[in-house]
Amino acid sequence: MRTKIHDKLWRIAGLCMCAAVLVMMVGCGKTGPAGKMAPATESRLLMTLPDICPTPDGMAMDPQGNIILACPNYGDMSKPALFMKIDRQNQLSLYAECPVLEKTGRACPMGIDFGPDGGLYVCDNQGWPGTPEGENEGRILKLTVRGGTVQETEVVAYGMSHPNGIKVHQGKLYVTQSLLPKIESEQLVSGVYRFDVNDRDVKVNNDTSDPSLLIQFKTLNMDCQYGLDGLSFDSDGNLFVGNFGDGTLHKITFDANGDVASNTLFAKSSNMRTTDGICMDADNNIYVADFSENAVCKVSPEGKVTVLARSPDCDGSKGGLDQPGEPIVRGSELIVSCFDMVTGPDKVNTGHDKPYTLAVIDLDDD
Repeated sequence: MRTKIHDKLWRIAGLCMCAAVLVMMVGCGKTGPAGKMAPATESRLLMTLPDICPTPDGMAMDPQGNIILACPNYGDMSKPALFMKIDRQNQLSLYAECPVLEKTGRACPMGIDFGPDGGLYVCDNQGWPGTPEGENEGRILKLTVRGGTVQETEVVAYGMSHPNGIKVHQGKLYVTQSLLPKIESEQLVSGVYRFDVNDRDVKVNNDTSDPSLLIQFKTLNMDCQYGLDGLSFDSDGNLFVGNFGDGTLHKITFDANGDVASNTLFAKSSNMRTTDGICMDADNNIYVADFSENAVCKVSPEGKVTVLARSPDCDGSKGGLDQPGEPIVRGSELIVSCFDMVTGPDKVNTGHDKPYTLAVIDLDDD
């Protein structure tokens, strides 16, 4: 029998009935849905990933300037979850395998970020596949990786419902939980958790009793009940989070004690339907993976939303955005992982297929 959370997870994994009617587009980045201005920039192919990487997702820059890519590999769960390294010359190599959870026999790394000591912090989202044994088994891990292998695995927190995105900031770990079904509400509740980088083995209850639950959000769009996903900090230390189902960005400020001082709606636009992974550049522009729309948006420091690139349903082989999951800025380029996994009437994407790809957008052209 499916549980309540199991049903919610499958809703996002293909049965999420968002109300917008899809208009299929012709070409890559040239035309858009009726009534929307076509983006001026096209994405292009950065690389085709090997068969061991069927589901690329979160990314982070290591201290040497390499991109580390998390591959939870939901598209083929017979394959182990991996981290891949992309150097500055776009050479791809195996960084490490992600340590599995003994109870489930697998790992599900989504959001990742590096700490100041070079440790890799990981959202191990055991709940995403929707299997009963993974319910409330998510972990926050700190991995010490040397020579292509994990030398040490430390558990920061465990028992989490749906940890998704993570950022390290001033000695703290900020983690989005996209689903908090134990908190009863008409609308889905999600939230941001905050842990200290030195925390270990913190038991999470996934409800208001958690002292690490920093702030809660509700997803108002009843046709797409999926909550907080991407997060990023600006140069002033303000936290920005995306509410996936509502397609909104929110700005959270802090007082001198580190407590939440304000939480305001920062950006919402008909040009941005969903907010998956997000990242920030040095000028405080925010880049958003519009997962359902096969698009990437740019949000200015004033909250103005523009579409950088948008693709029709495609396999990504020609550089199209094949369900973008997360962006990362590298110099004058925006690298985008193509998750290519979730389908449904609200998604441009219609199936999981080869090749497995990363796309790139030239920011000098935006």
